[in-house]
Amino acid sequence: MSLGGISIQNWEKLGNEISNWIFDYAEKNNISTLVVGVSGGIDSAVTSTLCAKTGLNTIVINMPIYQTASQLNLSNLHIEWLKEKWNNVEGHIIDLSEVYDLFTTKLDNIGTSELSLANSRARLRMTTLYSLAGSNNGIVVGTGNKVEDFGVGFYTKYGDGGVDISPIADLYKSEVYFLAESLQIIQPIQDAAPNDGLWHDSRTDEDQIGATYEELEWAMEEVKNGFNSKYSTRQKEVMDIYLKMNKNNQHKMVPIPIFKRTMN
Repeated sequence: MSLGGISIQNWEKLGNEISNWIFDYAEKNNISTLVVGVSGGIDSAVTSTLCAKTGLNTIVINMPIYQTASQLNLSNLHIEWLKEKWNNVEGHIIDLSEVYDLFTTKLDNIGTSELSLANSRARLRMTTLYSLAGSNNGIVVGTGNKVEDFGVGFYTKYGDGGVDISPIADLYKSEVYFLAESLQIIQPIQDAAPNDGLWHDSRTDEDQIGATYEELEWAMEEVKNGFNSKYSTRQKEVMDIYLKMNKNNQHKMVPIPIFKRTMN
């Protein structure tokens, strides 16, 4: 059996290599706990499973902020699946809805945009994960994939982008799905439309970006390998989306600018 033209055994091998990489990093840095936020999406499901496979204490956290029932249920189903398979996993639900309400109330008189409030949800979750990691000799394990982290910058700066290590950031979204299948991630998560869970109307990633991950992967490969002048109308649209997001989100993907003084 093959997935994406690669044997399932090789996907399993890749999963083991990533888990070993996580374990080696933790061991070299005297880390005993891995902390992962799970959203009900494919990326966090794969990442948390790879963490569980290390044998290290793995804390998986579902942090709803007015999430839809479907997102909440997928996260909880995945947590239960992990706990059934690995005895080193502990799972918790920390509802941050009241915290978010209090936070937004404090800003009411100043005024905030819908986008900034959506990003604030991700940053409240990041703060929660780091509090748990700091209390358990742990690290926060990132769940971003290659398209999000290095293609279009589709994540919240100091939110879901605030992590210590990134195990799947060199994998395209399609590769994450293949790895998920080899790991036997529960089917409802494999079938769910990608959704960052930051909006009240449950808009999908495709709704926000205007392109599918498959299309964005095509654009990334085109840029890497040199542009082809013969694009269809849709391909031109996708390329424009990719290039614009890549440019606008460079501040997330490159090191923080530092002023270099010339005088001693």
